[in-house]
Amino acid sequence: LAAPPVAAELRRLVAARANIVVFGATGSGKTTLVGALGAEVDPAERVVTIEDAAELRLGLPHVVRLEARTANGDGVGEVPMRRLVRTALRLRPDRIVVGEVRGPEALDMVWAMSSGHDGSMSTVHARTAVGALQRLETFVLLADADLPLGAVRSQVAAAVDVLVGVRRHGPDRRVVSVHRMADDGAGGRRPVPMWTLEASS
Repeated sequence: LAAPPVAAELRRLVAARANIVVFGATGSGKTTLVGALGAEVDPAERVVTIEDAAELRLGLPHVVRLEARTANGDGVGEVPMRRLVRTALRLRPDRIVVGEVRGPEALDMVWAMSSGHDGSMSTVHARTAVGALQRLETFVLLADADLPLGAVRSQVAAAVDVLVGVRRHGPDRRVVSVHRMADDGAGGRRPVPMWTLEASS
């Protein structure tokens, strides 16, 4: 659920090809919201989705779905998320949608968002916008790319345009905040609230 003005703003952000990260706790509706936002994408665009377990149903005509796979009993056949993100970049996508970032695939997703795949989306388990950025930074560091923290922080901040917070309220799952990334006056970027449920109530 989202207030009508917030829903309209999210549609505008999708149309404007903002890179969006949805954050929230387990069961808060992150994947559901990404699915709803993905349904607003121009049907002429080619979208590649990457998930641990295929859940997204975008209802678009040009969707390529990639799903990670664990190793079999003999320890072979694994297809990790990071390999799928790299594969997606070779499939000429207009947008990339990563179901949930949980590991080193964050590095490749951040590079994709920074290198022409505007309008990409993903989710991350976090309670705040700052927490979401910090978790992305941690996951990028797991990629063993030997990048200093300062470089990782600036890459993540440059790649993400909007952070959307969701939370479970009883049986409902609601959008509770929308943050945009803005210059912090010191050469970096930080999340600035555009709308919060508490401020509007």
